Amino acid sequence: MTPYEQAVQTELTRWQQAMQKPPSTFGRFSTALQRRINRIIPDKVHAVITATIKQMTRAVLFGAEFLSRQPVAGQTLIERDAAVARRIEFYKKTSAAEGGVTGAGGFLLGLADFPILLALKMKMLFEIGSLYGFSVNDYRERVFILYIFQLAFSSQERRQEVYQYVANWPEHSRQLPDDIHQFDWLRFQQEYRDYIDLAKMAQLVPGIGAAVGIVVNYRLVNQLGRTAMNAYRMRLLAEDKALLTK
Repeated sequence: MTPYEQAVQTELTRWQQAMQKPPSTFGRFSTALQRRINRIIPDKVHAVITATIKQMTRAVLFGAEFLSRQPVAGQTLIERDAAVARRIEFYKKTSAAEGGVTGAGGFLLGLADFPILLALKMKMLFEIGSLYGFSVNDYRERVFILYIFQLAFSSQERRQEVYQYVANWPEHSRQLPDDIHQFDWLRFQQEYRDYIDLAKMAQLVPGIGAAVGIVVNYRLVNQLGRTAMNAYRMRLLAEDKALLTK
């Protein structure tokens, strides 16, 4: 390993431990609190969120909207990481600006933020996958992208389960069905819907929505971007180790 790869491995080890740790008492309390909050959110808000996640998941799995980027070849890990970090920074600033505009517009524009932000997150993940050298035209790579999304935005129980799929991707990907329609998009959208926290709901409140939209969108995109970086780093370093042992 190069010195840079060794530093990445150290960071990656901490991330792996965080993905596998059992739910804490605070985490279980937060999940229960979030579920209670969800019960008092108006049904039409839930309907918009659920429909948006369903449409976006199907677009990722079946559509051609995200498939224009080609995998980047012939770069070192440090070059790939630098390119990915630039794109994450771009999407953080873009989503923060978008959240500020929609948050300032009150309830209706606040609702409009959900599909816009979700589309930005997915576009970022497809770019990151390509920058790390993977072909997003392969439906299994699109499933991997959805798993990354779940790692970033799920309960700790679900995160532990999904991490095992990601950590053992070569074996797990061979077990995926040839029929893409068998992907469990319903559980995916339920986990993401349940993750949306009180701070995000506060974006719908007139007067404070703009500030909330800027901060929360920036934080969520950063969280997703860092999760994606570590998931792809883990794959690349595992592939390098496998080559060395042959």
